[in-house]
This record gives sequence, C-alpha cells and structure tokens, in this order.
Amino acid sequence: MTNIDTRFGFSVHSPIRVGIVGTGFAAKLRAETIQADGRSHLVAVAGHTPEKTAEFCQGFGAEAAVSWRKLVERDDLDLVIVCTVNRDHGAIVLAALENEKHVVVEYPLSLDVSEAERAIELAAQKQKLLHIEHIELLGGLHQAIKESLPLVGKVFYARYLTMTPQHPARQRWTYQHSLFGFPLVGAISRLHRFTDLFGEVTSVNCQAQFWDTQPDFYKACLCNAQLRFANGVVAEAVYGKGDTFWQSENIFTIYGEAGTLVFTPESGQLIQGENRHSIKVGTRRGLFAKDTDIVLEFLSNGTPLYVNTASSLYALKVADAARRSSETGQNIAVGNLPLEMINLQ
Repeated sequence: MTNIDTRFGFSVHSPIRVGIVGTGFAAKLRAETIQADGRSHLVAVAGHTPEKTAEFCQGFGAEAAVSWRKLVERDDLDLVIVCTVNRDHGAIVLAALENEKHVVVEYPLSLDVSEAERAIELAAQKQKLLHIEHIELLGGLHQAIKESLPLVGKVFYARYLTMTPQHPARQRWTYQHSLFGFPLVGAISRLHRFTDLFGEVTSVNCQAQFWDTQPDFYKACLCNAQLRFANGVVAEAVYGKGDTFWQSENIFTIYGEAGTLVFTPESGQLIQGENRHSIKVGTRRGLFAKDTDIVLEFLSNGTPLYVNTASSLYALKVADAARRSSETGQNIAVGNLPLEMINLQ
C-alpha cells in the first residue's frame, strides 16, 4: 500500500528511514518509538562521542555515523531528528534540508532568529517537513489550561513560575551560555504557552541574573519577563534553576474577571470567592512518543500536526526580545502575529 502526503509528495512504499543527531534522553525516547512503529526504521545515529554513540546504536541496531554532517548527507535517510545541544540546531536543520531531508528538531529551532527564518524558508522551497517539537503544548497541563480559560471570563493577568533547584549544579551544557542560549530561548516552552493562549505580544521587558562560575558557565540563573499582549493581558514568566534555589516550584496562575485558575503539573483549581473546584490535569508521560507518532502520521497520511512553524518562530521572536531587553534594560517591541497564526486564533 502506498501512502502519499499531498503537501510534500512524500511516498511511503517501505518504512520511513530515520537518522538521529544526539544520544541523550530525548534521542532515546525517539529511537524507542521509531523502532516500535512499523512505519519507520532507525538507520543511523550521530552523537557527541564515538563511545557513547556506539553504545546507543548497539541498543537499537543502528549504524553509528562519523558526524552529523556525514549523517545528513546519507542517501538512505528520509527524515533527520535533531536532539542535540541548542547551539547546533539551526546549522544541522539547514544542512539536512539542503540534503533533501525532512526534519524534526527539539525546540528551539535556532538560537538566532534570522537563522530560524532561513530554515523555514528553505523547508518551504524544498517542500520538506520542518517540525519544531513543542511537546508542552500536547501535554495535559496545557490542554487543561486552554479548556478552562472560558471559566474565568476576561483574563487580565497571568503568571508562570518555574524554579528548579539543583545541588550541586553540574557543569553541563544546560548551564553553558554558548550551548543552551539565553534561558528563555533555551526554555522557550514557557513563552510559547503564553503566545498559544493569548496571541500577539506588543512588548517585552525582562531582567536576567546569572551566577557565573567560570567563562561561559553558570551555577544558577533567574529570568523574569513581563509580556504585554495586544488583547490587554499582562503575563509574567519567571524561570530559575541552579544551586541558589532551595524550593522547587511550578505554578501557572491566570487571573480573570470571573475567577482565578491555579495549575501545577499534577492538578488545577478554579477559585471564585469561597468556591473552589478541582480541575483534572492529564498526564505528562509519553509526550515524545506522541510527538513522534504525530510526525510519522503526517508523513504517511498527511494528518495535520499540532503546531506550525509560524507559531514556533513567533515564540522565538518573543524570547529573543526578552534577551535583548535583559541586555539593554529597555522594553522591546514585538512584531505582529503572522497570518498563519491569526488564522488559528
């Protein structure tokens, strides 16, 4: 049987041949899903070190590529999945598209907005899939928030607080300026939640603090960004991690004229005076597998994805505005919503 995606003209006579860049947590979950699905086959993997790559490949019966550059040039791949450090996302995506591959990349698409724009333009020119994973939008928490918004009437303020203590803060790439990027770019899901819920951002004001240990590394960071939306909503994203924090917090609060919503990753609550109503929050488990399944279904049958490149790029522009605000101490204006997002509102 032949399945055809009419958008890209991708025809599947045999399993979709997949290459993965990366050998970490996300790569492992992707590989497990690919190998368990009859629509796909994991062919090759490129990792940071030969030893770890060989070990990873042995577990999945895949071939170890010499480098990501060699991997994207292979003729026996249809799809490349990018699960490596944030700094390299844009370069790998562009190279894979130039070599006629469909691409899935963990967020962010790039640490540079102009590079992200080039990748999206190239994908359109090549008629290839470019999917930027934003699994938080698939999760039970975000779905519960979206479904509950009408309960509180007109929203005027929202606050998303995530604090992650780590003792000691290990010297790894997620604590490295050059590899992770500005914290709200590297952790762009915080801001993408807001733009998905409230739409167009008019301006961003952000303060950031780093506890640097040596050049390019820090042991803790704290970012506080205030977003003003065209619809009047003011939203605040607070993101901190490292060994200066001693209590873990993950709270999303939305204030509306008819009530308040308070969510944690496990549960939600609608507060209207003395009345409090519990809101069920679905699971966070299995989201990488779900994302991978959605991609395979899209390539096989053209089934719509849950997120488009326009919304991902817009969230990146908002995050980059936060970076520039923290560096200059000024409010930064953000451009209008792209047409593709307006049509989804």
